[in-house]
Amino acid sequence: MPDMSYQALARQWRPRTFAELVGQSHVVTALQNALTRGRVHHAYLLTGTRGVGKTTLARILAKSLNCEQGVTATPCGKCAACTAIDEGRFVDLLELDAASNTGIDNMREILDNARYAPTAGRYKVYLIDEVHMLSKAAFNSMLKTLEEPPEHVKFVLATTDPQKIPVTVLSRCLQFSLKPLPADQVKARLAHILEAEKIVFEDGGLAQIARAARGSLRDALSLLDQAIAYGAGSVQETQVRAMLGAVDRDYVYRLVEALAAHDGATLLTEADGLAAHGLDAGAVLDELIALFHRIAIAQVVPEATNSFEDNAQVVALAVRFTAEDVQLFYQIALQGRADLALAPDETMGMSMTLLRLLAFTPEASPPSSAAAVPVRQEPVAGRVENAVKTEAAGKADKPQPVSDVPLSRPPLSSAAPQQTSAVFGGAPFEKEAMRGQGEGSELRAFPTSAAEWLDWIAGLELKGMAAQLAANTEWRGFSDGTLTLALPETQRHLANKANTDKLKKALEEVSGLRLRLAFEVADVADTSLAARQRQAREQAQRETEEAFRSDAFVRALEKEGGEVQWETVQAASVSSASAQPTSEQPAEA
Repeated sequence: MPDMSYQALARQWRPRTFAELVGQSHVVTALQNALTRGRVHHAYLLTGTRGVGKTTLARILAKSLNCEQGVTATPCGKCAACTAIDEGRFVDLLELDAASNTGIDNMREILDNARYAPTAGRYKVYLIDEVHMLSKAAFNSMLKTLEEPPEHVKFVLATTDPQKIPVTVLSRCLQFSLKPLPADQVKARLAHILEAEKIVFEDGGLAQIARAARGSLRDALSLLDQAIAYGAGSVQETQVRAMLGAVDRDYVYRLVEALAAHDGATLLTEADGLAAHGLDAGAVLDELIALFHRIAIAQVVPEATNSFEDNAQVVALAVRFTAEDVQLFYQIALQGRADLALAPDETMGMSMTLLRLLAFTPEASPPSSAAAVPVRQEPVAGRVENAVKTEAAGKADKPQPVSDVPLSRPPLSSAAPQQTSAVFGGAPFEKEAMRGQGEGSELRAFPTSAAEWLDWIAGLELKGMAAQLAANTEWRGFSDGTLTLALPETQRHLANKANTDKLKKALEEVSGLRLRLAFEVADVADTSLAARQRQAREQAQRETEEAFRSDAFVRALEKEGGEVQWETVQAASVSSASAQPTSEQPAEA
Protein backbone atom coordinates (compact mmCIF):
# COMPACT_ATOMS: atom_id res chain seq x y z
CA MET A 1 0.00 0.00 0.00
CA PRO A 2 1.49 3.38 -0.98
CA ASP A 3 2.72 5.72 1.73
CA MET A 4 0.08 8.46 2.29
CA SER A 5 2.28 10.61 4.57
CA TYR A 6 3.85 12.52 1.68
CA GLN A 7 4.45 16.19 2.41
CA ALA A 8 4.16 18.74 -0.39
CA LEU A 9 7.43 20.16 -1.68
CA ALA A 10 6.34 23.71 -0.76
CA ARG A 11 6.11 22.65 2.91
CA GLN A 12 8.99 20.22 2.93
CA TRP A 13 11.43 22.72 1.43
CA ARG A 14 10.28 25.86 3.23
CA PRO A 15 13.46 27.77 4.24
CA ARG A 16 14.28 27.53 7.94
CA THR A 17 17.12 30.08 8.09
CA PHE A 18 17.95 33.34 6.38
CA ALA A 19 20.72 31.58 4.46
CA GLU A 20 18.25 29.15 2.86
CA LEU A 21 15.93 31.92 1.70
CA VAL A 22 15.94 32.43 -2.07
CA GLY A 23 16.18 36.07 -3.17
CA GLN A 24 14.96 39.04 -1.06
CA SER A 25 18.54 39.90 -0.10
CA HIS A 26 17.55 43.53 0.62
CA VAL A 27 15.16 42.36 3.35
CA VAL A 28 17.39 39.58 4.70
CA THR A 29 20.38 41.92 5.06
CA ALA A 30 18.33 44.51 6.95
CA LEU A 31 16.88 41.95 9.37
CA GLN A 32 20.23 40.23 9.97
CA ASN A 33 21.92 43.55 10.74
CA ALA A 34 19.10 44.54 13.08
CA LEU A 35 19.35 41.23 14.97
CA THR A 36 23.16 41.40 15.17
CA ARG A 37 23.14 44.97 16.49
CA GLY A 38 20.19 44.49 18.82
CA ARG A 39 18.06 47.10 17.03
CA VAL A 40 14.96 45.03 16.27
CA HIS A 41 11.91 47.18 15.58
CA HIS A 42 8.65 46.38 17.37
CA ALA A 43 6.55 46.23 14.15
CA TYR A 44 7.35 45.10 10.60
CA LEU A 45 5.17 45.22 7.50
CA LEU A 46 6.07 42.72 4.77
CA THR A 47 4.43 43.34 1.39
CA GLY A 48 4.60 41.40 -1.84
CA THR A 49 2.71 39.03 -4.10
CA ARG A 50 1.83 35.49 -3.07
CA GLY A 51 4.54 32.92 -2.49
CA VAL A 52 7.55 35.25 -2.24
CA GLY A 53 8.42 34.51 1.41
CA LYS A 54 6.44 36.82 3.71
CA THR A 55 5.30 34.16 6.19
CA THR A 56 8.62 32.34 5.95
CA LEU A 57 10.53 35.50 6.86
CA ALA A 58 8.22 36.08 9.83
CA ARG A 59 8.82 32.57 11.16
CA ILE A 60 12.58 32.83 10.74
CA LEU A 61 12.48 36.16 12.59
CA ALA A 62 10.49 34.51 15.40
CA LYS A 63 13.15 31.78 15.65
CA SER A 64 15.92 34.38 15.71
CA LEU A 65 14.22 36.20 18.58
CA ASN A 66 13.40 33.09 20.63
CA CYS A 67 16.31 30.74 19.94
CA GLU A 68 17.63 29.32 23.22
CA GLN A 69 21.14 30.42 22.20
CA GLY A 70 20.01 34.05 22.38
CA VAL A 71 18.82 36.68 19.90
CA THR A 72 20.78 35.87 16.76
CA ALA A 73 20.70 36.20 12.99
CA THR A 74 21.58 32.48 12.72
CA PRO A 75 19.14 30.45 14.85
CA CYS A 76 20.33 26.95 15.65
CA GLY A 77 17.21 25.17 14.39
CA LYS A 78 17.72 22.41 16.96
CA CYS A 79 16.58 23.82 20.30
CA ALA A 80 13.04 23.38 21.61
CA ALA A 81 11.94 26.85 20.52
CA CYS A 82 13.30 26.54 16.97
CA THR A 83 11.85 23.05 16.56
CA ALA A 84 8.44 24.11 17.87
CA ILE A 85 8.31 27.10 15.48
CA ASP A 86 9.25 24.89 12.52
CA GLU A 87 6.49 22.45 13.46
CA GLY A 88 3.92 25.22 14.00
CA ARG A 89 3.27 24.57 17.70
CA PHE A 90 5.17 27.37 19.43
CA VAL A 91 2.71 29.02 21.83
CA ASP A 92 4.36 32.45 21.68
CA LEU A 93 4.13 32.68 17.88
CA LEU A 94 0.52 33.66 17.22
CA GLU A 95 -0.48 33.53 13.57
CA LEU A 96 -3.73 35.29 12.71
CA ASP A 97 -5.48 35.16 9.36
CA ALA A 98 -7.00 38.62 9.01
CA ALA A 99 -9.16 37.44 6.12
CA SER A 100 -11.28 35.36 8.53
CA ASN A 101 -10.78 37.48 11.67
CA THR A 102 -11.63 40.94 10.45
CA GLY A 103 -13.65 42.39 13.33
CA ILE A 104 -12.77 44.60 16.26
CA ASP A 105 -13.64 41.84 18.76
CA ASN A 106 -10.91 39.59 17.33
CA MET A 107 -8.39 42.41 17.53
CA ARG A 108 -9.33 43.29 21.13
CA GLU A 109 -8.82 39.68 22.17
CA ILE A 110 -5.33 39.72 20.68
CA LEU A 111 -4.40 43.03 22.25
CA ASP A 112 -5.66 41.96 25.68
CA ASN A 113 -3.54 38.84 25.44
CA ALA A 114 -0.48 40.89 24.42
CA ARG A 115 -0.20 42.36 27.95
CA TYR A 116 0.84 39.03 29.43
CA ALA A 117 4.43 37.81 29.38
CA PRO A 118 5.44 35.07 26.91
CA THR A 119 4.91 31.51 28.06
CA ALA A 120 7.85 29.62 26.57
CA GLY A 121 9.97 32.08 24.64
CA ARG A 122 11.69 35.40 24.98
CA TYR A 123 9.21 37.36 22.84
CA LYS A 124 5.61 37.05 21.77
CA VAL A 125 5.50 37.39 18.00
CA TYR A 126 2.17 38.27 16.38
CA LEU A 127 2.03 37.36 12.69
CA ILE A 128 -1.08 38.88 11.09
CA ASP A 129 -1.44 37.65 7.51
CA GLU A 130 -3.45 39.57 4.87
CA VAL A 131 -3.67 42.44 7.34
CA HIS A 132 -5.35 44.69 4.77
CA MET A 133 -8.56 42.66 5.29
CA LEU A 134 -9.07 44.07 8.81
CA SER A 135 -11.96 46.44 9.31
CA LYS A 136 -11.42 50.14 9.95
CA ALA A 137 -12.50 49.72 13.57
CA ALA A 138 -10.01 46.86 14.03
CA PHE A 139 -7.21 49.01 12.65
CA ASN A 140 -8.12 51.88 14.93
CA SER A 141 -8.18 49.63 17.99
CA MET A 142 -4.63 48.41 17.39
CA LEU A 143 -2.99 51.78 16.72
CA LYS A 144 -1.90 52.54 20.27
CA THR A 145 -0.61 49.03 20.96
CA LEU A 146 1.12 48.95 17.57
CA GLU A 147 2.91 52.21 18.33
CA GLU A 148 3.92 51.38 21.94
CA PRO A 149 3.63 47.63 22.50
CA PRO A 150 4.99 45.88 25.61
CA GLU A 151 8.71 45.17 25.42
CA HIS A 152 8.11 41.45 25.02
CA VAL A 153 5.85 41.81 21.93
CA LYS A 154 6.80 42.03 18.26
CA PHE A 155 4.34 42.50 15.41
CA VAL A 156 4.89 41.19 11.87
CA LEU A 157 2.15 42.23 9.44
CA ALA A 158 1.98 40.66 5.98
CA THR A 159 -0.12 41.76 3.02
CA THR A 160 -0.43 41.47 -0.72
CA ASP A 161 -2.23 44.83 -0.99
CA PRO A 162 -0.52 47.54 1.09
CA GLN A 163 -2.57 50.32 -0.55
CA LYS A 164 -5.57 49.27 1.56
CA ILE A 165 -3.73 49.73 4.86
CA PRO A 166 -4.36 53.07 6.63
CA VAL A 167 -1.40 55.44 6.63
CA THR A 168 -1.67 55.63 10.42
CA VAL A 169 -0.70 51.94 10.53
CA LEU A 170 1.97 52.27 7.85
CA SER A 171 3.69 55.06 9.76
CA ARG A 172 4.07 52.82 12.82
CA CYS A 173 5.83 49.98 10.96
CA LEU A 174 9.08 49.32 9.18
CA GLN A 175 7.95 48.37 5.68
CA PHE A 176 9.78 45.89 3.46
CA SER A 177 8.62 45.13 -0.07
CA LEU A 178 9.39 41.59 -1.22
CA LYS A 179 9.95 41.30 -4.95
CA PRO A 180 8.80 38.55 -7.33
CA LEU A 181 11.66 36.15 -7.93
CA PRO A 182 13.38 36.12 -11.35
CA ALA A 183 12.71 33.00 -13.40
CA ASP A 184 16.41 32.07 -13.32
CA GLN A 185 16.44 32.00 -9.51
CA VAL A 186 13.26 29.95 -9.39
CA LYS A 187 14.66 27.48 -11.92
CA ALA A 188 17.91 27.12 -9.96
CA ARG A 189 15.98 26.43 -6.75
CA LEU A 190 13.81 23.80 -8.46
CA ALA A 191 16.90 22.11 -9.89
CA HIS A 192 18.50 22.03 -6.43
CA ILE A 193 15.39 20.44 -4.92
CA LEU A 194 15.06 17.80 -7.67
CA GLU A 195 18.72 16.87 -7.37
CA ALA A 196 18.29 16.44 -3.61
CA GLU A 197 15.15 14.37 -4.20
CA LYS A 198 16.96 12.33 -6.89
CA ILE A 199 14.30 13.03 -9.50
CA VAL A 200 15.19 13.07 -13.21
CA PHE A 201 14.42 16.36 -14.95
CA GLU A 202 15.06 18.40 -18.09
CA ASP A 203 16.13 22.04 -17.99
CA GLY A 204 13.46 22.99 -20.49
CA GLY A 205 10.73 21.63 -18.24
CA LEU A 206 12.02 23.58 -15.23
CA ALA A 207 12.24 26.73 -17.34
CA GLN A 208 8.57 26.30 -18.30
CA ILE A 209 7.54 25.92 -14.66
CA ALA A 210 9.66 28.90 -13.58
CA ARG A 211 8.03 31.15 -16.17
CA ALA A 212 4.53 29.90 -15.36
CA ALA A 213 5.06 30.66 -11.64
CA ARG A 214 5.50 34.39 -12.44
CA GLY A 215 7.85 35.11 -9.56
CA SER A 216 6.16 32.96 -6.89
CA LEU A 217 8.39 30.19 -5.57
CA ARG A 218 5.48 28.55 -3.76
CA ASP A 219 3.50 28.40 -7.00
CA ALA A 220 6.56 26.96 -8.73
CA LEU A 221 6.87 24.21 -6.13
CA SER A 222 3.16 23.40 -6.44
CA LEU A 223 3.53 23.16 -10.24
CA LEU A 224 6.63 21.02 -9.73
CA ASP A 225 4.64 18.61 -7.57
CA GLN A 226 2.01 18.46 -10.30
CA ALA A 227 4.63 17.91 -13.01
CA ILE A 228 6.23 15.04 -11.06
CA ALA A 229 2.86 13.38 -10.73
CA TYR A 230 2.04 14.00 -14.41
CA GLY A 231 5.39 12.64 -15.54
CA ALA A 232 5.25 9.56 -13.28
CA GLY A 233 8.29 10.57 -11.26
CA SER A 234 10.23 12.69 -13.76
CA VAL A 235 10.03 16.22 -15.16
CA GLN A 236 10.23 16.28 -18.96
CA GLU A 237 9.80 19.38 -21.10
CA THR A 238 7.19 17.88 -23.44
CA GLN A 239 5.12 16.65 -20.50
CA VAL A 240 5.34 19.99 -18.70
CA ARG A 241 4.22 21.80 -21.84
CA ALA A 242 1.26 19.44 -22.17
CA MET A 243 0.39 19.89 -18.49
CA LEU A 244 0.53 23.70 -18.68
CA GLY A 245 -1.05 23.90 -22.13
CA ALA A 246 2.08 25.73 -23.31
CA VAL A 247 3.10 26.10 -26.93
CA ASP A 248 5.86 23.94 -28.36
CA ARG A 249 8.64 26.28 -29.46
CA ASP A 250 9.01 24.40 -32.74
CA TYR A 251 5.68 25.88 -33.81
CA VAL A 252 6.92 29.39 -33.06
CA TYR A 253 10.21 28.81 -34.89
CA ARG A 254 8.26 27.72 -37.96
CA LEU A 255 6.06 30.81 -37.75
CA VAL A 256 9.09 33.11 -37.70
CA GLU A 257 10.77 31.13 -40.51
CA ALA A 258 7.65 31.61 -42.65
CA LEU A 259 7.68 35.29 -41.73
CA ALA A 260 11.33 35.61 -42.81
CA ALA A 261 10.55 33.82 -46.10
CA HIS A 262 7.44 35.96 -46.60
CA ASP A 263 5.47 32.74 -47.06
CA GLY A 264 1.87 33.63 -46.27
CA ALA A 265 0.50 30.17 -47.07
CA THR A 266 2.84 28.45 -44.63
CA LEU A 267 2.16 31.09 -41.99
CA LEU A 268 -1.60 30.51 -42.10
CA THR A 269 -1.13 26.72 -42.26
CA GLU A 270 0.93 26.81 -39.06
CA ALA A 271 -1.66 29.08 -37.43
CA ASP A 272 -4.44 26.65 -38.34
CA GLY A 273 -2.35 23.79 -36.92
CA LEU A 274 -1.96 25.63 -33.62
CA ALA A 275 -5.73 26.17 -33.45
CA ALA A 276 -6.39 22.51 -34.35
CA HIS A 277 -4.24 21.39 -31.41
CA GLY A 278 -6.35 23.56 -29.12
CA LEU A 279 -3.42 25.76 -28.10
CA ASP A 280 -4.27 29.07 -26.49
CA ALA A 281 -3.82 32.01 -28.86
CA GLY A 282 -2.53 34.20 -26.04
CA ALA A 283 0.11 31.60 -25.18
CA VAL A 284 1.19 31.44 -28.84
CA LEU A 285 1.67 35.21 -29.00
CA ASP A 286 3.45 35.17 -25.63
CA GLU A 287 5.99 32.69 -26.99
CA LEU A 288 6.31 34.73 -30.19
CA ILE A 289 6.95 37.93 -28.21
CA ALA A 290 9.54 36.14 -26.06
CA LEU A 291 11.29 34.86 -29.19
CA PHE A 292 11.47 38.35 -30.72
CA HIS A 293 12.95 39.54 -27.44
CA ARG A 294 15.68 36.90 -27.59
CA ILE A 295 16.38 37.70 -31.26
CA ALA A 296 16.77 41.38 -30.42
CA ILE A 297 19.25 40.50 -27.67
CA ALA A 298 21.18 38.28 -30.10
CA GLN A 299 21.45 41.16 -32.57
CA VAL A 300 22.68 43.72 -30.04
CA VAL A 301 24.66 41.56 -27.58
CA PRO A 302 25.47 38.28 -29.40
CA GLU A 303 27.49 36.84 -26.52
CA ALA A 304 24.39 36.97 -24.28
CA THR A 305 22.77 34.19 -26.32
CA ASN A 306 25.00 31.62 -24.62
CA SER A 307 22.53 31.55 -21.74
CA PHE A 308 19.57 30.77 -24.03
CA GLU A 309 18.28 27.22 -24.18
CA ASP A 310 17.51 27.70 -27.88
CA ASN A 311 20.74 29.52 -28.67
CA ALA A 312 21.21 27.89 -32.12
CA GLN A 313 17.68 28.70 -33.32
CA VAL A 314 17.82 32.29 -32.04
CA VAL A 315 21.17 33.01 -33.73
CA ALA A 316 19.92 31.48 -36.99
CA LEU A 317 16.82 33.68 -36.95
CA ALA A 318 18.71 36.80 -35.88
CA VAL A 319 20.52 37.00 -39.21
CA ARG A 320 17.23 36.91 -41.15
CA PHE A 321 15.93 40.28 -39.95
CA THR A 322 17.24 43.77 -39.37
CA ALA A 323 17.17 45.18 -35.85
CA GLU A 324 14.45 47.64 -36.90
CA ASP A 325 12.23 44.83 -38.19
CA VAL A 326 12.53 42.88 -34.93
CA GLN A 327 11.57 45.92 -32.87
CA LEU A 328 8.54 46.49 -35.10
CA PHE A 329 7.51 42.83 -34.93
CA TYR A 330 7.78 42.87 -31.14
CA GLN A 331 5.46 45.86 -30.90
CA ILE A 332 2.96 44.39 -33.38
CA ALA A 333 2.83 41.07 -31.52
CA LEU A 334 2.54 42.86 -28.18
CA GLN A 335 -0.37 44.97 -29.41
CA GLY A 336 -1.98 41.93 -31.02
CA ARG A 337 -1.77 40.13 -27.66
CA ALA A 338 -3.57 43.02 -25.99
CA ASP A 339 -6.23 43.10 -28.74
CA LEU A 340 -7.18 39.41 -28.46
CA ALA A 341 -10.06 40.26 -26.13
CA LEU A 342 -11.49 42.58 -28.79
CA ALA A 343 -11.40 40.02 -31.63
CA PRO A 344 -14.53 38.00 -32.53
CA ASP A 345 -12.57 34.94 -31.39
CA GLU A 346 -8.98 34.42 -30.26
CA THR A 347 -7.97 32.29 -33.24
CA MET A 348 -9.02 35.04 -35.63
CA GLY A 349 -7.16 37.60 -33.53
CA MET A 350 -3.99 35.50 -33.60
CA SER A 351 -4.22 34.97 -37.38
CA MET A 352 -4.74 38.68 -37.96
CA THR A 353 -1.69 39.49 -35.84
CA LEU A 354 0.41 37.07 -37.91
CA LEU A 355 -0.89 38.61 -41.14
CA ARG A 356 -0.03 42.06 -39.79
CA LEU A 357 3.50 40.87 -39.11
CA LEU A 358 3.66 39.57 -42.69
CA ALA A 359 2.38 42.86 -44.10
CA PHE A 360 5.17 44.80 -42.42
CA THR A 361 8.09 42.63 -43.53
CA PRO A 362 10.41 44.49 -45.98
CA GLU A 363 9.46 42.22 -48.90
CA ALA A 364 5.81 43.09 -48.38
CA SER A 365 6.36 46.72 -49.47
CA PRO A 366 5.91 47.41 -53.21
CA PRO A 367 8.80 49.15 -54.99
CA SER A 368 6.85 52.40 -55.29
CA SER A 369 6.59 52.69 -51.51
CA ALA A 370 10.18 51.72 -50.84
CA ALA A 371 12.06 54.08 -48.59
CA ALA A 372 13.76 57.03 -50.22
CA VAL A 373 17.09 56.64 -48.50
CA PRO A 374 19.18 53.47 -48.87
CA VAL A 375 20.44 51.93 -45.64
CA ARG A 376 23.96 50.65 -45.54
CA GLN A 377 23.87 48.39 -42.49
CA GLU A 378 26.32 45.72 -41.44
CA PRO A 379 24.55 42.33 -41.57
CA VAL A 380 23.54 40.89 -38.24
CA ALA A 381 25.36 37.70 -39.16
CA GLY A 382 28.66 39.56 -39.19
CA ARG A 383 28.04 40.95 -35.73
CA VAL A 384 27.06 37.55 -34.35
CA GLU A 385 30.02 35.69 -35.87
CA ASN A 386 32.55 38.33 -34.84
CA ALA A 387 31.22 38.94 -31.32
CA VAL A 388 33.96 36.94 -29.60
CA LYS A 389 36.73 38.55 -31.64
CA THR A 390 35.30 42.01 -30.99
CA GLU A 391 35.09 41.41 -27.25
CA ALA A 392 38.65 40.05 -27.11
CA ALA A 393 40.12 42.88 -29.11
CA GLY A 394 38.32 45.49 -27.06
CA LYS A 395 38.87 48.02 -29.81
CA ALA A 396 35.68 47.79 -31.84
CA ASP A 397 34.24 51.14 -32.87
CA LYS A 398 30.96 51.95 -31.20
CA PRO A 399 28.33 53.80 -33.28
CA GLN A 400 27.09 57.07 -31.89
CA PRO A 401 23.64 56.83 -30.26
CA VAL A 402 21.82 58.96 -32.83
CA SER A 403 18.18 58.50 -33.71
CA ASP A 404 17.39 57.06 -37.15
CA VAL A 405 20.89 55.51 -37.40
CA PRO A 406 21.11 51.69 -37.46
CA LEU A 407 23.45 49.81 -35.17
CA SER A 408 26.49 50.19 -37.37
CA ARG A 409 27.19 51.45 -40.86
CA PRO A 410 30.24 51.21 -43.10
CA PRO A 411 31.34 54.37 -44.94
CA LEU A 412 29.77 55.41 -48.21
CA SER A 413 31.20 54.24 -51.50
CA SER A 414 34.21 55.98 -52.96
CA ALA A 415 31.90 58.21 -54.94
CA ALA A 416 30.66 59.79 -51.72
CA PRO A 417 32.58 62.56 -49.92
CA GLN A 418 35.12 61.48 -47.33
CA GLN A 419 33.92 63.93 -44.70
CA THR A 420 30.75 61.92 -44.14
CA SER A 421 30.06 61.41 -40.44
CA ALA A 422 26.85 59.37 -40.69
CA VAL A 423 24.37 58.03 -43.20
CA PHE A 424 20.72 57.66 -42.40
CA GLY A 425 17.33 57.10 -43.95
CA GLY A 426 14.69 54.46 -44.55
CA ALA A 427 14.76 50.80 -45.60
CA PRO A 428 16.87 49.54 -48.54
CA PHE A 429 15.48 48.95 -52.01
CA GLU A 430 16.90 47.25 -55.08
CA LYS A 431 18.85 49.20 -57.69
CA GLU A 432 17.05 49.94 -60.92
CA ALA A 433 17.91 51.94 -63.99
CA MET A 434 16.72 55.51 -64.41
CA ARG A 435 13.63 55.78 -66.51
CA GLY A 436 11.47 58.57 -67.92
CA GLN A 437 8.14 59.33 -66.33
CA GLY A 438 6.68 62.11 -68.43
CA GLU A 439 6.77 64.02 -71.71
CA GLY A 440 10.17 65.43 -72.67
CA SER A 441 8.77 68.96 -73.05
CA GLU A 442 7.62 68.94 -69.41
CA LEU A 443 10.90 67.77 -67.91
CA ARG A 444 13.81 69.82 -66.61
CA ALA A 445 17.44 68.84 -66.93
CA PHE A 446 18.70 67.37 -63.67
CA PRO A 447 21.11 69.68 -61.78
CA THR A 448 24.80 68.94 -61.94
CA SER A 449 26.11 71.56 -59.51
CA ALA A 450 25.31 73.19 -56.20
CA ALA A 451 24.08 76.38 -57.89
CA GLU A 452 21.70 74.49 -60.19
CA TRP A 453 20.45 72.51 -57.18
CA LEU A 454 19.41 75.75 -55.46
CA ASP A 455 17.39 76.80 -58.52
CA TRP A 456 15.70 73.42 -58.55
CA ILE A 457 14.55 73.31 -54.97
CA ALA A 458 13.45 76.96 -55.13
CA GLY A 459 10.98 75.87 -57.81
CA LEU A 460 9.71 72.72 -56.11
CA GLU A 461 6.17 72.77 -54.72
CA LEU A 462 6.99 71.57 -51.22
CA LYS A 463 5.43 72.57 -47.93
CA GLY A 464 6.10 72.14 -44.23
CA MET A 465 8.93 69.92 -43.02
CA ALA A 466 9.69 68.57 -46.51
CA ALA A 467 10.35 72.13 -47.70
CA GLN A 468 12.66 72.68 -44.72
CA LEU A 469 14.52 69.48 -45.60
CA ALA A 470 15.13 70.62 -49.18
CA ALA A 471 16.14 74.13 -48.12
CA ASN A 472 18.76 72.87 -45.68
CA THR A 473 20.44 70.39 -48.03
CA GLU A 474 23.69 70.98 -49.87
CA TRP A 475 24.60 69.34 -53.18
CA ARG A 476 27.22 66.59 -52.91
CA GLY A 477 26.96 64.62 -56.11
CA PHE A 478 24.79 62.64 -58.54
CA SER A 479 25.93 59.25 -59.88
CA ASP A 480 24.16 56.11 -61.15
CA GLY A 481 20.75 57.45 -60.18
CA THR A 482 21.79 58.25 -56.62
CA LEU A 483 21.62 61.86 -55.48
CA THR A 484 23.84 62.52 -52.46
CA LEU A 485 22.93 65.48 -50.27
CA ALA A 486 24.45 66.83 -47.07
CA LEU A 487 22.67 68.10 -43.98
CA PRO A 488 24.07 69.88 -40.92
CA GLU A 489 23.98 67.98 -37.63
CA THR A 490 21.32 70.34 -36.27
CA GLN A 491 18.90 69.47 -39.11
CA ARG A 492 19.41 65.72 -39.44
CA HIS A 493 16.01 65.06 -37.85
CA LEU A 494 14.36 66.41 -41.00
CA ALA A 495 15.48 63.39 -43.05
CA ASN A 496 12.76 61.03 -41.89
CA LYS A 497 10.93 58.77 -44.29
CA ALA A 498 7.87 61.01 -44.75
CA ASN A 499 9.93 64.07 -45.72
CA THR A 500 12.38 62.18 -47.94
CA ASP A 501 9.50 60.46 -49.76
CA LYS A 502 7.92 63.85 -50.57
CA LEU A 503 11.22 65.30 -51.76
CA LYS A 504 12.00 62.21 -53.86
CA LYS A 505 8.55 62.29 -55.48
CA ALA A 506 8.86 65.97 -56.37
CA LEU A 507 12.33 65.48 -57.89
CA GLU A 508 11.17 62.50 -59.96
CA GLU A 509 8.14 64.41 -61.29
CA VAL A 510 10.30 67.33 -62.41
CA SER A 511 13.21 65.30 -63.82
CA GLY A 512 11.46 62.20 -65.15
CA LEU A 513 14.13 60.04 -63.54
CA ARG A 514 13.92 57.17 -61.07
CA LEU A 515 16.05 58.42 -58.17
CA ARG A 516 17.59 57.24 -54.96
CA LEU A 517 18.43 59.73 -52.20
CA ALA A 518 21.35 59.38 -49.82
CA PHE A 519 21.97 61.79 -46.97
CA GLU A 520 25.09 62.45 -44.97
CA VAL A 521 25.76 64.52 -41.89
CA ALA A 522 28.57 66.98 -42.59
CA ASP A 523 29.63 70.56 -42.07
CA VAL A 524 27.46 72.39 -44.58
CA ALA A 525 28.82 75.65 -45.99
CA ASP A 526 26.59 78.66 -46.60
CA THR A 527 25.47 77.33 -49.98
CA SER A 528 22.09 75.89 -49.07
CA LEU A 529 18.85 77.64 -49.91
CA ALA A 530 18.14 78.19 -46.22
CA ALA A 531 21.58 79.82 -45.77
CA ARG A 532 21.01 82.15 -48.71
CA GLN A 533 17.55 83.07 -47.46
CA ARG A 534 19.04 83.78 -44.06
CA GLN A 535 21.70 85.99 -45.64
CA ALA A 536 19.02 87.81 -47.62
CA ARG A 537 16.99 88.45 -44.47
CA GLU A 538 20.04 89.71 -42.61
CA GLN A 539 20.99 92.00 -45.48
CA ALA A 540 17.44 93.33 -45.74
CA GLN A 541 17.37 93.91 -41.98
CA ARG A 542 20.63 95.88 -42.10
CA GLU A 543 19.41 98.03 -44.99
CA THR A 544 16.07 98.60 -43.28
CA GLU A 545 17.75 99.75 -40.07
CA GLU A 546 20.09 102.02 -42.06
CA ALA A 547 17.17 103.57 -43.93
CA PHE A 548 15.27 104.05 -40.69
CA ARG A 549 18.32 105.59 -39.01
CA SER A 550 18.82 108.10 -41.90
CA ASP A 551 15.15 109.16 -42.01
CA ALA A 552 14.80 112.91 -41.29
CA PHE A 553 11.80 112.47 -39.00
CA VAL A 554 13.62 109.85 -36.91
CA ARG A 555 16.71 112.05 -36.61
CA ALA A 556 14.54 114.96 -35.48
CA LEU A 557 12.89 112.83 -32.81
CA GLU A 558 16.29 111.64 -31.55
CA LYS A 559 17.43 115.27 -31.20
CA GLU A 560 14.38 115.94 -29.02
CA GLY A 561 15.43 113.09 -26.70
CA GLY A 562 13.55 110.27 -28.38
CA GLU A 563 14.95 106.73 -28.33
CA VAL A 564 14.57 104.10 -31.04
CA GLN A 565 13.76 100.55 -29.94
CA TRP A 566 15.74 98.79 -32.65
CA GLU A 567 14.36 95.33 -31.80
CA THR A 568 10.99 96.48 -33.16
CA VAL A 569 12.44 97.53 -36.53
CA GLN A 570 11.97 94.64 -38.93
CA ALA A 571 12.43 94.23 -42.65
CA ALA A 572 9.66 92.80 -44.75
CA SER A 573 9.84 89.02 -45.18
CA VAL A 574 12.05 87.76 -47.98
CA SER A 575 10.43 85.49 -50.56
CA SER A 576 11.23 81.83 -50.07
CA ALA A 577 12.13 81.62 -53.73
CA SER A 578 14.79 84.27 -53.39
CA ALA A 579 18.24 82.75 -53.64
CA GLN A 580 20.20 86.00 -53.52
CA PRO A 581 20.11 88.80 -50.92
CA THR A 582 18.19 91.86 -52.03
CA SER A 583 18.20 95.46 -50.86
CA GLU A 584 14.81 96.35 -52.31
CA GLN A 585 12.73 95.36 -49.31
CA PRO A 586 10.22 97.74 -47.69
CA ALA A 587 10.67 98.44 -44.00
CA GLU A 588 8.25 97.58 -41.23
CA ALA A 589 8.78 99.92 -38.29
